[in-house]
Amino acid sequence: MNKTERIFKIEQLISARRLLSFQQLLDETEVSPATLKRDLEYLRSRMKAPIVYDRDANGYCFSSEGRAVERVEFPGLWFNASEAAALLTMEHLLEELQPGLLKRHIEPLKERLKALLESTDHSHDEIQRRVRILHQGRRAPLNKFFETIANALLNRRQIGIGYYARGSNSSSERVLSPQRLVCYRESWYLDAWCHLREDLRSFALDGVREAVILESPAKEIPERRLDEVLADGYGIFSGRAKARAKLRFTPERARWVAAEQWHPKQRATVARDGSYVLEFPYADDRELIGDILRHGTEVEVLAPKELRQRVRDQLTAAAARYA
Repeated sequence: MNKTERIFKIEQLISARRLLSFQQLLDETEVSPATLKRDLEYLRSRMKAPIVYDRDANGYCFSSEGRAVERVEFPGLWFNASEAAALLTMEHLLEELQPGLLKRHIEPLKERLKALLESTDHSHDEIQRRVRILHQGRRAPLNKFFETIANALLNRRQIGIGYYARGSNSSSERVLSPQRLVCYRESWYLDAWCHLREDLRSFALDGVREAVILESPAKEIPERRLDEVLADGYGIFSGRAKARAKLRFTPERARWVAAEQWHPKQRATVARDGSYVLEFPYADDRELIGDILRHGTEVEVLAPKELRQRVRDQLTAAAARYA
């Protein structure tokens, strides 16, 4: 823990617990007594934090001086990469949500996110101008259907939908018991029990052409089963795993792929020549094939044979277009 992190942590601890002994602060910060004394003095003299030692209570606290002390804001502190991405992505998602969905709950949250981003010595507008999260390939659902589906989900009611499936270019009417909403690769999906197929399915919300909340209560699916069925598939395609993909990336491409997660249950090894071998289960290969093809000549499918052949067929067909 560096000095900046310690300073911030000490302030947070005293603010949250109101009173901490010197030993408690030592245990929390894991530094020497001399370092802790210097940190406390830095907080008082440089950061103007009203920290005092209460002899009667034998601990450190904020001096009220007859009034409530506002939280001390520390200039110069910012977030690490994961925290910044999480805050900015959350703000983006809230901005994109339709106005009718939990509006009275979302507005205060948006203000809190803005306040968090401004807790540094930079304004919210400056951060928005200087830090960008680029989004690509977003398919937005129609506002009224998103709100209807979200209400059915939260109120635990079945929903009737008219659905257009792009893959099969077909339309159908379904009765669903919604289980959870998922934002994946810039698009929204509904994990639901399909009463027509009597199984769990994922539905792209931009494919919904009609949505009506029904009187019947939603069928409840245990969280464990949802994860068993939906987590084994690759990407957005659900279903229990039917095969294991084995891919070999060139040493050059390995520099990037080794830092990526393709599947929660993936296994990876590095060969002697530096190539990167990645293995993971999948249920449906449609999205997987697309992800393989984007690496072009830098990847080879080793197994299973069916996946290798399907990728080969795709490459052959693609080359034929340029013949």
